[in-house]
Amino acid sequence: MGNELKMALFKNPFRKKPDAAADTARANIRAWAEEVLGSPEGLALTISEVECPDPACPGFETFILVMREGEATQAVKVKKPLAEVSEADVREALKFL
Repeated sequence: MGNELKMALFKNPFRKKPDAAADTARANIRAWAEEVLGSPEGLALTISEVECPDPACPGFETFILVMREGEATQAVKVKKPLAEVSEADVREALKFL
């Protein structure tokens, strides 16, 4: 068996497994953000959930990075886990962008 085939058959036990609920939450957040921002050409969004190491934080937070062609990247934070972010949260976070 060649090395390429061996690597293809190897399953990394540390790789994070796909989460359908997280994918759905990201898709909803993306749709709401595009609605707020108008979804112009050259708009790219990255939606991430990050665990805050600060004990004063609520635990998990959701970050939305807004990248527009020719402009600096802007970031907004919702102090909730990905699955708990609502349309109102996204509208509030993006209202000044």
